Formats: sequence, C-alpha cells, structure tokens
Amino acid sequence: MSTSVKVTDTTKSRLEELQAEIRLETGQNVTQQELLERIVTDTYESKEELIESFRDDFEPLSDDEIEQWLAGSSDWGVETSEDDIDDVLYGE
Repeated sequence: MSTSVKVTDTTKSRLEELQAEIRLETGQNVTQQELLERIVTDTYESKEELIESFRDDFEPLSDDEIEQWLAGSSDWGVETSEDDIDDVLYGE
C-alpha cells in the first residue's frame, strides 16, 4: 500500500542529498521511500528525543528574576475576589 506524503521543497532537497550521500558512501541506490521508512523506523525506536524536540524551550525564571518581577508590584490594601475580577473582565 502506498500513500502520498506532501513535503516542502527543502525537505525534498534534503532527501535527495541523503540519497546521494548514501550512494557515495555505500555504493547502494536507495529510493526516497526506503529512506523515509528507515528514518521513521529508527526514530520510532528511540522516539523520546523526537517527542522532546516538539516541546517548548521554556526556561522558568530564576529566583532573582522572580524577585525582580515581584518587586514591581505593591499591595494597595484592597481585597479582590474572583467575582470582582470576573466583573471587570467579563462584565458579569
């Protein structure tokens, strides 16, 4: 069974480069289908790194940065309830 997969021109070019390198290094001609199957199979077997590559590169603030951010706030001595906030935000 064969299914089409759309790829960008850059990805297509990289597949072609990989094909050429494999041919030069090993003397074997491989199809792009064979190449993609190998890439997917190998990646699937060690998928943690792939999954991690899709995570945000979020770095939490350091304690000093948190202190600096909090230093800009002040207590006005007024208690604010969730209902008060909802009224302001949503007009409820």
